[in-house]
Amino acid sequence: MIMTRGHKIFNIFNLVLLGALGLSMVLPLIHIIAQSLSNNTAINAGEVSLWPVGFTLGSYKLILQDPTIWLGFRNSLIITVFGTFINLFMTTTLAYPLSRPEYLYRKSVLLLVLFTLIFSAPLIPNYLLIKQLGMLNTLWALMLPMAISAFNLFVMRSFFLNLPSELLDSARMDGCGEFRILWNIVLPLSKPAMATMGIMYAVGHWNRYAEAVFYIDHRQWIPLQVRLREIVFTDQMGQSDVSSELLQLLSPEGIKMAVIVVATIPILCVYPFLQRHFIQGMMVGSVKS
Repeated sequence: MIMTRGHKIFNIFNLVLLGALGLSMVLPLIHIIAQSLSNNTAINAGEVSLWPVGFTLGSYKLILQDPTIWLGFRNSLIITVFGTFINLFMTTTLAYPLSRPEYLYRKSVLLLVLFTLIFSAPLIPNYLLIKQLGMLNTLWALMLPMAISAFNLFVMRSFFLNLPSELLDSARMDGCGEFRILWNIVLPLSKPAMATMGIMYAVGHWNRYAEAVFYIDHRQWIPLQVRLREIVFTDQMGQSDVSSELLQLLSPEGIKMAVIVVATIPILCVYPFLQRHFIQGMMVGSVKS
């Protein structure tokens, strides 16, 4: 294909625009990392920009010796892993029958799901429901009520609709049941969609904050994001053997930045393993054959 002058200008414009957008997202993260690795004097003097000044790992040493950080990390990990599994299981098992024209009442169920996408219950009814179900002060309150996202359900259903119906019909002729078709045929062909939904669900669970504030009072079950909020907004650090010594030498801002980095890195590490499937999954439903 011959590149015209208009195409070249358009490509340059896209490159500049996307580069600027990328820098606007990356530079704040670099600044946060730089502050987390800088000493008290440099941070208070405003000398830290994109490179650490007075390099120190004191902030990380302090927060990693705080037992409440590890407790919150454990809870967030449990919520993310088990919550994402529940999400994918529930979304898949509902999206599959809704994508098959031979199942009765699928239009009625779709209307009910669409209703929940447009209208949502306010906080007090949700709280009363969680209380009546006995899930207050448990991690189930942060996983089960969000078991299915209506938006993700429609995306998954759109992907299933694009699967060849002849393939499923041939499996039925060979004696396969619906669960076997779903497990052995549909899911292996749906890795891009599953990866995309998995990342969206996992990020949502890892960043879950508001529900934890409303439904959990016991300190042993608070997720990492709630602990992060306490440190960032109230400077509440847990007790450790070195707290009194390090707090004399470290800047509160550096400690806050270090906590943000520690809370962000785990979920960032998941993306490279699913990047290939994620890019394909983002095109779900955008192109029909």
